[in-house]
Amino acid sequence: MTEEEARAAAALREQGRLLFAGEWKFIWAAPTIETLPPMQGHEIALVGRSNVGKSSLVNALTGRKALARTSVTPGRTQELIFFDAGPQLRLVDMPGYGFAKAPKDKVDAWTRTIRDYLRGRVNLARVFVLVDSRHGLKPVDNEILDLLDTAAVSYALILTKTDQVKPTEMPAVIAELKDKIKRRPAAYPEVYPTSSNTGAGFPELRAAIAQLLNELS
Repeated sequence: MTEEEARAAAALREQGRLLFAGEWKFIWAAPTIETLPPMQGHEIALVGRSNVGKSSLVNALTGRKALARTSVTPGRTQELIFFDAGPQLRLVDMPGYGFAKAPKDKVDAWTRTIRDYLRGRVNLARVFVLVDSRHGLKPVDNEILDLLDTAAVSYALILTKTDQVKPTEMPAVIAELKDKIKRRPAAYPEVYPTSSNTGAGFPELRAAIAQLLNELS
């Protein structure tokens, strides 16, 4: 990396830090597609299997300990939860898909809501699909990636719980994911490894979101 590139990267990390340094707050909970809030600014959606760590990631990304509720029980998040710190950007914590300790009809309803939101939200800037770094992509993840590709919705992968994988193994985990998404038409080629426990990867993730907003402005 040249000195100029290093300065640009540092400036982008600072922009990302400032973007998430505001007073983030819960603004809306939508159990169905009909109850979504009016569209405003750009929305970043977080989606993944039940208990992959979406709520923990929201808290770590925004620097808040309890902005999003966390639970060891899969299926705790049962609505689309909206957070913002102003008119420019919203975070959307989505119900986990796949296994959940909830009645099947309720899980099916959550899944339909997720799919309808991903297909039709005009101000959806990017979807981040969270993947447990210990387990990689599962068939149910690939179903969501297929949906995003078909709907031409831009998405990228975030690896969670990287502190629970040996550091020597992480390059291979990241390389495998990149290889699996490189031919997917709507996939952004970068993979973001993170740990909500240690804070690793969050300056880079915030910078990536800041860069996305720059490109959209």
